[in-house]
Amino acid sequence: MDKFMETLENVLMPIADKLNNNRYLTALRNGFMVALPFIIFGSIFVVLANLPFIDQWVGEEAWATYQDALGPASAATLSIMGLFVIIGIGYKLIEGYGGESIYGGAVAIASFLILTPQVTNFDLDGTVHEVGGVIPTNVMGAEGMFLGIFTAFFAAELYNYFVKKDLTIKMPAGVPDAVSRSFSALIPIALTLTIFLVVRIIFSFTPFDTVQNFIYTLIQEPLTALGSGLPATIIAVLLIQLFWFFGLHGQIIVNSVFDPIWYALNDQNLAAFQAGEELPNIVTKQFMDTFIVGIGGSGMTLAVILGIFLIGRSRQLKELGKLGAPAGIFNVNEPIIFGLPIIMNPLALIPWLLAPVIVALVTYFSMAAGIVPKPAGIIVPWTTPAILSGFLATGNSIMGGLLQLVNIGIVFIIWWPFLKIMDNQYYSNEKKADKETSNTGNRNVN
Repeated sequence: MDKFMETLENVLMPIADKLNNNRYLTALRNGFMVALPFIIFGSIFVVLANLPFIDQWVGEEAWATYQDALGPASAATLSIMGLFVIIGIGYKLIEGYGGESIYGGAVAIASFLILTPQVTNFDLDGTVHEVGGVIPTNVMGAEGMFLGIFTAFFAAELYNYFVKKDLTIKMPAGVPDAVSRSFSALIPIALTLTIFLVVRIIFSFTPFDTVQNFIYTLIQEPLTALGSGLPATIIAVLLIQLFWFFGLHGQIIVNSVFDPIWYALNDQNLAAFQAGEELPNIVTKQFMDTFIVGIGGSGMTLAVILGIFLIGRSRQLKELGKLGAPAGIFNVNEPIIFGLPIIMNPLALIPWLLAPVIVALVTYFSMAAGIVPKPAGIIVPWTTPAILSGFLATGNSIMGGLLQLVNIGIVFIIWWPFLKIMDNQYYSNEKKADKETSNTGNRNVN
């Protein structure tokens, strides 16, 4: 076991270290964090606009009016979440270089809009009409996510390159600082946007017509199909657990790679849910966050806390349960990860790896069989307690909450024998320590 763990550590630690410190993955992760408040806001109103049974109480006309009134909340946030991510990536990347970060976000979004076709088609009485001067919202959501990410990276890098080359306008002393900074950014921004304009013109002469079509056809569609499959999901779950086992934040590392795929799948489900159509995807951002991470945190340690309360005899486990339970209810599990401990603990390795994989399989096939609704694309805040989060994530279905209960039971069963062994070890050590303390006290008295 020691040799196996040493081999795993030697292989994974360098990879994890490179991923965790990668400039672009860090900017990508932080870019999604910028978008998160808007995403959660929109998701809350999606839930409110689709509360069960209200349509039967108020009538169809009043129900339609109610949904129309709340609709702009999600349309202005979830439907165009890509814009917030693009601004966040550009901002954070330039911030990392120590530059004027606001211009990083601005040049990223402007570059993306230059590449975006400002035309849309609509069907009227069987005839397709083209309307110019408009930007389709779908390219700002799931379809445009990958292009937006790449555009933000390239735009920020180009802007930073031109700034470092000192291609800036220097204003004389006495000019207000805001004006001076604006003129300093003028040439780098102009050169960056010109490059993207040339790229747009070049693609207009290709069979793809737009960069969006190129990215979606050759990159995003295949990657999204891969990320929505069960094998890739299991690999992602295992990597999260392995990184955590060695003391690295597995979610941050793995999510930096998979989040663009999972969010795109989430957005597709949300669009179908709002349109009353069949949901296309099982694996989405909420599949991972609600039915795996959202049961006490990474590794679903809410079940571990339950096990501690039921079988714990040692003082160490009892105190750990008291400390970890309040945070664990809201999916914060660092007390358990570091206090049990799980990190570098050979006894914890098997249940730590096995339980999330089994739960992912059970969740996937429950949804594939139609027993539990697929995630509706509603972003549920990660601190939402289990059962409630499952109910909300599946479009207000009680089956989502019941599935989380089943998952807690599965994790509990898998962890039970390993917790028992740990508790016996801690209990035995405490008894031995108490005995030694007692003997020392008796000798001092004598």
